[in-house]
Amino acid sequence: MVGVVMAGGSGTRFWPLSRASYPKQFLKIIGDKPLLRVTYERIRRLFADERILVVVGAEHEAETRRILSDTQVQVLVEPFGRNTAPCVGLAARYAAWMGVTEPLVILPADHYIADPQAFCRAIETAGALCGAGGIGTLGIVPTRPETGYGYIEAAEGNPMSDGVFAVARFVEKPPPHVAAQYFQSGRHYWNAGVFVSTPQTLLQEFSTHMPGFAQRLKDLDSVFGTPRFVDHLASIYREVENISFDYAIMEKTTQRVFVVPVNCGWSDVGSWASVYDVRRKEHADAEGNIVQGDARAIRCRECFVVAEGGRFAALLGLDRVLVVDTEDALLVAGLESSQDVRAIVEHLKSHGRKELL
Repeated sequence: MVGVVMAGGSGTRFWPLSRASYPKQFLKIIGDKPLLRVTYERIRRLFADERILVVVGAEHEAETRRILSDTQVQVLVEPFGRNTAPCVGLAARYAAWMGVTEPLVILPADHYIADPQAFCRAIETAGALCGAGGIGTLGIVPTRPETGYGYIEAAEGNPMSDGVFAVARFVEKPPPHVAAQYFQSGRHYWNAGVFVSTPQTLLQEFSTHMPGFAQRLKDLDSVFGTPRFVDHLASIYREVENISFDYAIMEKTTQRVFVVPVNCGWSDVGSWASVYDVRRKEHADAEGNIVQGDARAIRCRECFVVAEGGRFAALLGLDRVLVVDTEDALLVAGLESSQDVRAIVEHLKSHGRKELL
């Protein structure tokens, strides 16, 4: 198998610590290493360095190469972001050009996995099943009726093999009452955005569902590894639709699609609140506060403080408050409101505050 790490990102969800030039996958928000580095170290038990392909935007190429400078991974550079469908299509075309016939394992660069061994075992199971065709995906066994994730619904009936199920459908983020039903059903899993399939199967799907893009991708075979590649790819990306792999391919495919359920302590760490949840068990004090940097929380409960602004930060008598202090910006929010940080970024964009983006 070949690992394809999607390392794009716009740097909006973790403002003000993340910026357009320094997005989430470069942050040390869970431990002492950037999320991209943690992802690499997680999957290296499955792939040799030469079998890992990191797809990254041009503006993030230098930092990506710095973080992985002691490795032999391949870095494939997009001229700019166009969501995950073009990213997967480009990776599949490149892999086919390289002569890869075995499955690609496509995964995000910025997720948290508490049990890497369980995660890797599920990938191996998916890879063994889709070598002859079809598309496999990992389904995270839900631990709560979550409304912030998409779901994978397993088909009713007997498993295909050893707990692996055919997929009935992919479901959008549900309202609370539907999420509660999914949680109780035993047939619904969180969609972690991890897909396994051969380059040939993927390219066939792109030819069917994004034919113009697939045709343009074929032209890259003559320019991969040459100075002409950058300009040629940029011309393709200027025309391609900005669309996710789920919408473009997975919701339309007629391929055999199956889900491998896995319980591996997964989180997409998609907001400051989710980082708090992941870190709480090991890093919170007796009152549930997490304090990072030169800061103190007094008579506070379940507050999250990230003080990296070069000054002391003090919280007094607050409950479930988020404080993120950097050199040039300060965020103070209710912890539950951290999903809406993008609204601040949009405000800054609309008011021309590029220095804060």
